[in-house]
Amino acid sequence: MAATMATTSTVMGLSSSSLSSPKRLSLTSGFVKPAVAGRNPLRLGKASGGKFTCFERDWLRTDLNVIGFGLIGWIAPSSIPLINGNSLTGLFFSSIGTELAHFPTGPALTSPFWLWLITWHLGLFITLTFGQIGFKGRTEGYFEK
Repeated sequence: MAATMATTSTVMGLSSSSLSSPKRLSLTSGFVKPAVAGRNPLRLGKASGGKFTCFERDWLRTDLNVIGFGLIGWIAPSSIPLINGNSLTGLFFSSIGTELAHFPTGPALTSPFWLWLITWHLGLFITLTFGQIGFKGRTEGYFEK
């Protein structure tokens, strides 16, 4: 029985397709390189070094205006003394000073430095994110009716 199965050239269940003469199928896809490659893959349309990409190359579209205005837009309100007569920026920078006073040793987990660090940076990153959305949205016309 094993000898008859080894000599059979068809595969059962695949519409008796022959193993000895496979048919070549010509499949095309955006993810597979074509049979004939272009001379310079950087000059091909929608090509990124010969690779298929789903995003634009400059998807972040960084702009120094957003970084500058976002930094000013966060430092100004975080410098208003609202926390027992101190500002968030003042508390963060003074906690840096107290931690640097015992430099080789890092800050303890119970140090208020971690609270001010996380709060100050979280506010900064939220401001930069909304600044990027607002600035780029306005320059690219997302908010026009």
